[in-house]
Amino acid sequence: MLKSDNGDKKHIAMYIGSLQKGGAERVMVNLAEYFFEQGYQITLVTTYLAKEEYEVKHAAWMRVPAGAPDAVLVSDTEENPVWVNPEGGEKDGIKRVFSALLKSEQKGRAYNLKARSEKLRDIWRELKPDLVLSFIGKNNIMALSTATREGIKVVVSVRADPDMEYDTLALKTGMLSTFGKASGIVVQSTGALKWFPGFLQKKCTILPNSVNPSFIRKRYIGEKEKRIIMVGRLDENKNQAMVMEAFKEATKDKYQDFSLVLYGDGPDRLKLQRKAETLGIASRVEFKGMVKHVAEHVEKSYMFILASSQEGMPNSLIEAMSLGVACISTDCPCGGPADLIVDGINGLLVPVKDTRAMTEAIRKLLDNRTLADNLGAAASKIQSKIAPDVVNQMWRDYLDDIMR
Repeated sequence: MLKSDNGDKKHIAMYIGSLQKGGAERVMVNLAEYFFEQGYQITLVTTYLAKEEYEVKHAAWMRVPAGAPDAVLVSDTEENPVWVNPEGGEKDGIKRVFSALLKSEQKGRAYNLKARSEKLRDIWRELKPDLVLSFIGKNNIMALSTATREGIKVVVSVRADPDMEYDTLALKTGMLSTFGKASGIVVQSTGALKWFPGFLQKKCTILPNSVNPSFIRKRYIGEKEKRIIMVGRLDENKNQAMVMEAFKEATKDKYQDFSLVLYGDGPDRLKLQRKAETLGIASRVEFKGMVKHVAEHVEKSYMFILASSQEGMPNSLIEAMSLGVACISTDCPCGGPADLIVDGINGLLVPVKDTRAMTEAIRKLLDNRTLADNLGAAASKIQSKIAPDVVNQMWRDYLDDIMR
């Protein structure tokens, strides 16, 4: 394992908004746990503490600013208080530091931006990591504009379609003015890499997501349940409403015993429930919300659908393919699904927001169970490429090389 210049463990600081339940956050937690278990010193730097967060194995006590809610004060001296997680944690585990401004520290917008930058610089000065790994949009700009000024190497990762992460003139300008300082840029698809101008493409590396170990298993062989499933946030980008229309049309003649099952929650739940009522399929559309042990709910289903308008590298599609379920996905920017699916070989690709094409794809799999089974069997071979030990080693090789 690499050592710091002083002979200690290499120290990686991982920076993200929070650890709330989402694809990017899950990847960062998985990487933090992996690198810690490999002997690295790991500190998670987050802006805030969300209500629903991923649990971090080997978590150490969290240090939060004085006056922050839901914290317990302990101190060796009154001059040097340390704030810790009320539930405690491992003494030498994965530490966590918060970078948000307290209400008492906030003033005007311009002042707050400068104050947040200074607080982040103070954190980097104190931690002195060998590398900062940052995830997502504005965080990447903040990391590059602060840590590099302290002489710290920074790797940034764009986790979604770059057009989504840098969707305003201010964000795009900030990205273009700071990304040249990065020691590396991690993207998830060829489409994302090509989005960047040439001088930044040279810094880009494609590293896949590893699949949750619970999705690495032998493919279920047996009678499939008459369920078509979607997994993800209930919102406009995921296009569940369009899939409902396609589902109604594809099953209207001889597949009335099939149901459409939606796992996940989000702002469009009520609107989608009303949509199901309007379409006359409410009795065949199930809203399951957030569930534990998703793999058990997915593996026996007849087919999986991803209908997003934009995606990075969709974890839910990777997981369904790993389980060997027949998959239909929109061929959405920035190319994640197209990097995973060879149309007609290990899944089906359809144009974005094309209800007719989605209807035909659903009906095609319903009419041909042999095709659905063959696509699922071919999809399961993705396990060899995205198994945690394979992907984690890729990340380790990449970050070690930069730290050298």
